[in-house]
This record gives sequence, structure tokens and C-alpha cells, in this order.
Amino acid sequence: MIRFVLNGRETALDLDPDMPLLWALRDHAGLTGTKFGCGIAQCGACTVHLDGMPIRACVTPLAAVEGAAITTIEGVEGPVAEAVRAAWTELDVVQCGYCQSGQLMAAIALLTENPRPGAAEIEAAMEGHICRCGTYQRIKAAIGDAAARLG
Repeated sequence: MIRFVLNGRETALDLDPDMPLLWALRDHAGLTGTKFGCGIAQCGACTVHLDGMPIRACVTPLAAVEGAAITTIEGVEGPVAEAVRAAWTELDVVQCGYCQSGQLMAAIALLTENPRPGAAEIEAAMEGHICRCGTYQRIKAAIGDAAARLG
């Protein structure tokens, strides 16, 4: 039994400890907002927060989250999340949308840690997050807009 906090709720899953967190979230917790992209931590579609830090759920074994707090796109909230969502909407970032939960989770983690990132810091935080539609400029602009919203 693996026990952890999932989106603010105590959770216990009786699953193989080696199962990737992604599949525990999607197939057993019913949280399908976190997407499968590559399975090798290269695309960022599966990004969730582990104790507030972004991780790739596709390569994180369930055992690694024992006693931790996991936040998925369904559970992220607060002023930073609201600022990021508002900027994403206003700047019309989303095209196909498949990568966006991972992009949002990475942006929220960045702005939570550093509410005033420069262009280089935004670039570094978003490195490895692949958008097959190529909305990178809108993503970066939305992160800057969200930072401005946070004042």
C-alpha cells in the first residue's frame, strides 16, 4: 500500500510500487488530465508536482511518492495557478491542447518559486516541454503575463 496526499486528499493505492505514477493517476485514481507523451521523461506532458516541485510522472515509480504530496492539473489552485490560467486564456496559448497540462504545471512551479523570472529563466524552466503545435512563443509570453498579474 502506497500512501500519499493527492490533490489535498489522503490517498492509499494498493498497486505495484514500480508502477509509474502516471498510470496510477490515470488508470487507478481516475485523473486523466496528466497526459502520456513519450514515456521517457523527454516531452513534459506528464508533469505533476511532488511536494511543489515539477516531476515527470511517466518515469516516477509509485513507491517514490510514499508520504509525499502530489498535485495534478486537476488539483492545482491558488493565485499563481489562477494567474497562469488567465494568461493562457487571454493570450490564446492552446492549440491542440495535448501538452498543456504539463506546460501549465511547469509554469506554475516556476512562478511559485520565482514570481519574476527573466526570459532565460522561463526558457530554462520550460526546456524539455514539447509542444507539437509549436506554441512556444505564446507559452513564454503567457508566463511573462502571469508574472505581471502576480504584481
